[in-house]
Amino acid sequence: MRSVCYILSLFLLLISCSNEKNKNQEQMNYIDKQQIKDVLEDFNRQLLIQEAKMIDDYVDKQDLDFVKTGTGLRYAIISQNEGELIKTGDMVTIEYEISSLNGDVYYSSKNEGNKSFIVGRGGVESGVEEAIIKLHVNDTAILIIPSHLAHGLVGDGKKIPAKSTLLYKLKVIENKINN
Repeated sequence: MRSVCYILSLFLLLISCSNEKNKNQEQMNYIDKQQIKDVLEDFNRQLLIQEAKMIDDYVDKQDLDFVKTGTGLRYAIISQNEGELIKTGDMVTIEYEISSLNGDVYYSSKNEGNKSFIVGRGGVESGVEEAIIKLHVNDTAILIIPSHLAHGLVGDGKKIPAKSTLLYKLKVIENKINN
């Protein structure tokens, strides 16, 4: 991670320092947009790989069977009930606790109150949107949401830091089915 950050920092420093008046030197120092795009894509790819390894290490230490989706979301259903699955358009209310993988609690329904949202319309992390349609009323689940399915590179601007993987514990309290 440090080497990737170092390379990116050095790259950006070289770009910002190239204020040469000589056109030949400008042409030599010129880096086209595709090269910049390639460097940034590689940097993001490395971040995703490192985050996935960190999540895998965390999952390996847990005594739960997590399912990994194609997006990188991991979820474990702790208690599952019968009935109709939640679907897009339903109004769902959940109890929740959002924390880091090391246990720092960011938000909790104990402090913030339960959270209600219409499935598929945003207002919650996209990892929650992805997982909620696998649940029924009174189901309890633990989600491990990679940063790209949570608050991304910037965090939420309040309590959740940039590039944070979230441990999201939730229980579905209510589902107002949208027919």
